Amino acid sequence: MLHGHGDDGYRHSHEIVADFSTNVWYGGEPAGLKDYVFGHWAAVNRYPEVLAESLAARVAAHHSLPAGQVLMSSGTTESIYLVAQAWAGRRTTIVTPAFAEYEDAARLHGHRLTFLPWEALVADAPLAADVVFICNPNNPTGSVLREPELAALLARNPHAVFVLDEAFIEFTVSIATARPLLARFDNLLILRSLTKAYAIPGLRLGYVLASEGLIARLTRGKAPWTVNALAAAAGHFIFEHFDAVQPPTAQLLADRAAFAAQLAGNEGLDIVPSHTHYFLATLRHGTAADLKSWLLARHGLLIRDAANFRGLTPAHFRLCTRPPADNQLLLNALREWTDLPA
Repeated sequence: MLHGHGDDGYRHSHEIVADFSTNVWYGGEPAGLKDYVFGHWAAVNRYPEVLAESLAARVAAHHSLPAGQVLMSSGTTESIYLVAQAWAGRRTTIVTPAFAEYEDAARLHGHRLTFLPWEALVADAPLAADVVFICNPNNPTGSVLREPELAALLARNPHAVFVLDEAFIEFTVSIATARPLLARFDNLLILRSLTKAYAIPGLRLGYVLASEGLIARLTRGKAPWTVNALAAAAGHFIFEHFDAVQPPTAQLLADRAAFAAQLAGNEGLDIVPSHTHYFLATLRHGTAADLKSWLLARHGLLIRDAANFRGLTPAHFRLCTRPPADNQLLLNALREWTDLPA
């Protein structure tokens, strides 16, 4: 899906006052990262490392893994397409609602698809699949799959490779990364993003953690130089200053709780509980597409129309928590929308 994601303000002529459509940390890149990256500008005069090997080694050390268990990518989307390519033509189950690129990548590579609703994802779920895509925390719902349930699924389905997308793991306190399970299960493949929590989606950077066998399988189909020199520099900075560059997750979640509680007072909306800084809402009347257009035209506010997530409806939209002043702008605008005559 080339279009239909959040953060699509560039496609509209209206000035964006506040963007609630993107799950990227609104506070911007970590202090010092920009200067560090541009301090490495001379690196663009040469080809970058073919597989960003030095950054992979640094990431492996951070996770206490051998270097052969890490593969750098130009973001989680590249990682998803590498997985789909490596298991082309296989049986694949996608837990829904989910990021559309799982399905698009699988279809591109001839996978035979089935879809499993999130609420049916239990330890004894029947999974007649070779590959299973799970986003954890889930996008767009903010639901989480806890480690005991994940471990049970891995143990019951040794024939299947579980692709666990942890792109938003920094934005929850309800679960931690599943990386420790790599020591017990060879059928686990973890996708990580370095763009959301550190506000650098325009640089494109991520990585995969898995057994050396699974990493080797992905690497066989990987194009060279997909991680550019400036993105690699950003990655080195992040892991060199890791503890200092984490987003303020506790404050974000407190702000989300207050924001969602205020929205719940709007009689025209239903709010879906979430374990992250983003959450789903549904309109009791009208469509999210109409609401998105109205908010843009009248208030310069951008939301994520979530109708194109498999399993959701035209009434669903996703919001990401922003600073309280911005959240109030949306609260006021939504009250105005709700009061409009049907």
